[in-house]
Amino acid sequence: MNLATLQTLVSTCLANKVNPQTYLTDVLLRIGSHPHQQIDDLLPWNWHPDS
Repeated sequence: MNLATLQTLVSTCLANKVNPQTYLTDVLLRIGSHPHQQIDDLLPWNWHPDS
């Protein structure tokens, strides 16, 4: 992941009132086992920490 991508993710999280550290920690742990058909659930504007 390059710096520009990381900055974009952090900015998107902040724009959606999501803590970037909490979001990235959760998504990076879950992305390998998350159903491919539901990958949109992991986007910052759809993401919920308990889902």
